[in-house]
Amino acid sequence: MDNQPQSGAPATPPQAAKPQAVAGPANGGASKNLLMGILSYIGILVIIPFLVAKNDPFVKFHIKQGLVLVVIELAVWVLGMMMWQLWMLLNLVNLATIVLSIIGIVNVVQGNQKELPLVGSYAKHFNI
Repeated sequence: MDNQPQSGAPATPPQAAKPQAVAGPANGGASKNLLMGILSYIGILVIIPFLVAKNDPFVKFHIKQGLVLVVIELAVWVLGMMMWQLWMLLNLVNLATIVLSIIGIVNVVQGNQKELPLVGSYAKHFNI
């Protein structure tokens, strides 16, 4: 026996819970900005937010910071290819860029637009 009403009226389907807007990164636009901001600090992946979300001021700020780190990483790579004797110094610079990337990602997750220590001021030289 089924659970339909006996009066002959058609059964109404159960109402689905209405989605509610959630503040913060769980919201659609904010989560996209969060993802694009994080990608800005993951090496060459800075290209993705540059192509997808460069018009968003929050993402643009982090793209510029990420570009500074990519330029440093590329310079270290070129110097490493030319002067392998500097490998210890270059490894320290690579470690520093990783630490700066982590600081940048933490800033993105917290919703901050803070310049990175030591290198953040160079971001203003990128016109996007």
